[in-house]
Amino acid sequence: QVQLVQSGGGLVQAGGSLRLSCAASGVTFSTYTMGWFRQAPGKEREFVALFTWNGGKYADSVKGRFTIFRDNAKNTVYLQMNSLKPEDTAVYYCNAKAILTTADYWGQGTQVTVSS
Repeated sequence: QVQLVQSGGGLVQAGGSLRLSCAASGVTFSTYTMGWFRQAPGKEREFVALFTWNGGKYADSVKGRFTIFRDNAKNTVYLQMNSLKPEDTAVYYCNAKAILTTADYWGQGTQVTVSS
């Protein structure tokens, strides 16, 4: 059974940093792509970052400020967020998408609030 448990997030002032964690059970990283999405109030969920072996893929709005990385020993994916802006305020979701099937899993969501 796949389970994604998120931690981190909270309230931070603009320019600050936060790190989100996503502990994955029942997921083998070699058979899933891992990423982060976010949903701001009144908006649709949007792509933030995807882990790749050559440095990650990022939305233009976070490129150069956010970094996705993982710890294979802990089966955990992280999103390091630096130079945060008020427009980064959203609920952030961890995602695991199977490579060979249509299986798609989401974490419970974590609130990130950036004050100006």
